[in-house]
Amino acid sequence: MKLTDILVEDRVKIPLENTEKTKIIEEMVTLIDGSRPLKNREQILKAVLDREAVMSTGVGDEIAIPHGKSDGVDDIVAALGVTREPVNFNSLDNRPVRLVWLLVGPQDKTGPHLKALSRISRLMHKKELREKLIKTQRPEDVMDVISGEENSFSEN
Repeated sequence: MKLTDILVEDRVKIPLENTEKTKIIEEMVTLIDGSRPLKNREQILKAVLDREAVMSTGVGDEIAIPHGKSDGVDDIVAALGVTREPVNFNSLDNRPVRLVWLLVGPQDKTGPHLKALSRISRLMHKKELREKLIKTQRPEDVMDVISGEENSFSEN
């Protein structure tokens, strides 16, 4: 699975309008809902916020990956937002966040959900890639950067 299989241009937002973690998550769910109407937006939002309440999805290196599983979607979908300014996400490294990935999958697709989380984490581990994405101004350029990186990335 490539990120470009689950992330499309109209689910990339630069910059995000909100500056608070919960509002950013709401904005990201709305972004997905605008791209492909969700079966149950509120159920999805609740699943992501419930997961966030267990432990922050601010994973470090200016990245947050809020995620959840819900029957409100039929397949795994992702959105990506770039914040205007650094945002406190209660990250594991206590640093603010600039890149927010939202990942939502159905209850019965745990394996693909985990694979997508892993894929995001592995690609975002590259500092140069993160810096490119933060500097990018247009969703189509974000998709080009991600696609180019994935094309040079070998599966293990």
